[in-house]
Amino acid sequence: MTLPLNQILQGNCIDVLNSLPEKSVDLIFADPPYNLQLQNDLYRPNLSKVDAVDDNWDKFSSFSKYDEFTSNWLRATKRVLKDTGTIWVIGSYHNIYRVGAVMQDLGYWILNDVVWLKTNPMPNFRGVRFTNAHETLLWAQKEQGAKYTFNHKAMKALNDDLQMRSDWVIPLATGKERLKTNGTKTHPTQKPEALLYRVILSTTNPGDVVLDPFFGSGTTGAVAKKLGRNFIGIERETKYIKAAQKRIDAIKSAPAEALDLPEKRNQERVPFGALVENGYLKPGQKLQYAKGKREATILANGHIKCGKLIGSIHAVARELTNAPANGWEMWLYTERGKLKPINDLREKYRKKLKVTG
Repeated sequence: MTLPLNQILQGNCIDVLNSLPEKSVDLIFADPPYNLQLQNDLYRPNLSKVDAVDDNWDKFSSFSKYDEFTSNWLRATKRVLKDTGTIWVIGSYHNIYRVGAVMQDLGYWILNDVVWLKTNPMPNFRGVRFTNAHETLLWAQKEQGAKYTFNHKAMKALNDDLQMRSDWVIPLATGKERLKTNGTKTHPTQKPEALLYRVILSTTNPGDVVLDPFFGSGTTGAVAKKLGRNFIGIERETKYIKAAQKRIDAIKSAPAEALDLPEKRNQERVPFGALVENGYLKPGQKLQYAKGKREATILANGHIKCGKLIGSIHAVARELTNAPANGWEMWLYTERGKLKPINDLREKYRKKLKVTG
């Protein structure tokens, strides 16, 4: 079966998932029914009714029925997820602990729990509990120990060059972002695009396939398209599919050059000696030290000699600097009379590996 990329598939999520090819999806984002267990209507102090989640799809007769439903869809998602893939599941206190237990029982390995802190949560109008101002996301890999995608540097850049924490302060979807039909919310639990932006940018690469088994208003598909990823949506309700499709059709993908964000840890490792044995640099060739008038000679084994110092490009640079040093940035070679960092040659070699690999 050809993977139905960039399509919204109508039907029961478990049935549709079981019809898809095995190990075909890079990332899953799931926003399942929360099983809110609402007993009565909720009213504001002015006696106006709160537009809460009271749809049939969020109603289960017991916790055991909810656990059974959760186990069934998580088994189905695990089948279509690549061995290197990961899954995000979002929920509230009503369901996330039960979901997490089922995930672990099925062999998913939880990598992080992330707390989405809402800057504009709905007040607790009855005043009998704390205001529910957060939701929890579980991020897990399919197989413990498998290689998976995490774009650490992209997240750090997104956070003013500080390491991204697991508490995400993001407002609810409001204003123009909130989809409405005849003046009312199209979907009661529409997630903000900023939340999915962080999820998709951090754990996928351009061209990857992102699947959402509870597609709803289409936030996952909208953000995936913006970021140059492919999506597959599964949704039962026709009204949601129409709204999501219209939303996604109006979006333009970012240009490829804006999405090329290489992570160093994902790049092919190139030892300095590979440049020597492949002729990019030659034994006996001189390298200039970037800080001061120091010169080193390249040895046949890929080490360099600077005065009495002999070792790797990093070790010799560290001795000269008397501090941790990255040799790729500290040594320069001469090309057509100009000094250039040896890192330029490493990148040329990497490109060659990609072409011939």
